[in-house]
Amino acid sequence: MVPPAAVASGRRRDLRSAPLLVAARGGRPAHVPVWFMRQAGRSLPEYRALRSGTGMLAACLTPDLTSEITMQPVRRHGVDAAILFSDIVVPLYAAGIGVDIVPGTGPVIDHPIRTAADVAALPSLEPGRVAPVADAIGLLLRELGDVPLIGFAGAPFTLASYMVEGGPSRNHERTKALMRSAPEVWHALMDRLVGITSTFLHVQIDAGVDAVQLFDSWAGALSERDYREYVLPHSTRVLGSVADAGVPRVHFGVGTGELLGAMAEAGADVVGVDWRIPLDEAARRAGGTHPVQGNLDPAVLFADAGSIEAEVRRILDEGRRTPGHVFNLGHGVLPDTDPDVLTRLVELVHEQAP
Repeated sequence: MVPPAAVASGRRRDLRSAPLLVAARGGRPAHVPVWFMRQAGRSLPEYRALRSGTGMLAACLTPDLTSEITMQPVRRHGVDAAILFSDIVVPLYAAGIGVDIVPGTGPVIDHPIRTAADVAALPSLEPGRVAPVADAIGLLLRELGDVPLIGFAGAPFTLASYMVEGGPSRNHERTKALMRSAPEVWHALMDRLVGITSTFLHVQIDAGVDAVQLFDSWAGALSERDYREYVLPHSTRVLGSVADAGVPRVHFGVGTGELLGAMAEAGADVVGVDWRIPLDEAARRAGGTHPVQGNLDPAVLFADAGSIEAEVRRILDEGRRTPGHVFNLGHGVLPDTDPDVLTRLVELVHEQAP
């Protein structure tokens, strides 16, 4: 677990009693902390108004815009943490890799990675290239008060999948083929991405974030055997690179119920859980010692109030049987979610006994 008094930067705030950080250390705060993945985004009308005419990558690299978008759900919902408004491909773009976020599609890579020469041509990430992200964090620290700020990065496997496929993929055919057909190329690519991801996390930590989350969005496409051989060593290196920073590390993937034991071995302090597995069972699979984060199905937010409350109570009950619980969705807020439902959900979680 993270030493509660650890300080990685002279700018670090002392938020040891913040519910999120207490729960992440395996403690029982006064109320169960709650925040939502994608809480800052298309579900908020104020976000849509602010982002009008500004591309996603530009918004992520404009400090005052990033700061304001990050603050919007904190003001509206009263969540227990802010998560930095960004995207997993920001460090790739900042490093000079040709990538764009195409509306309705997602990240698209100009020149997909297929050969050893492609990997050798990849640039590294110089910290100064993401200085706008650090600047945005500086602005946020002055506004957030006692609300923790979570930084994040995409895990090497998920980034590699985009880079090999050229964009989003349903079956990850080229990715899985490269793993087996040219493992030396695969591991070289992952090694490059470990460096980029670790640098991006360090910039955020040095700027003052209070926790970090590693998103491995597509890891659930793998068997446990493949995960252990082709992914686990690299995720372990990323999480290990910030092990001494004094901030909790969350590791999250989608569809990873069968991988939770292996993912826990990568070294995170908190294991994120999607909605496909009971929270207490997830904690058991992760070894029984890790606090967990999750795991309401985002689609449940479109149901009636009674159904939502029943699911929230069930998840909180499961969370009481774990080493620690941070309430969240099992993935991101869906774009058409009613913001008022999220606000009421935060109130409901806060009203319940921890």
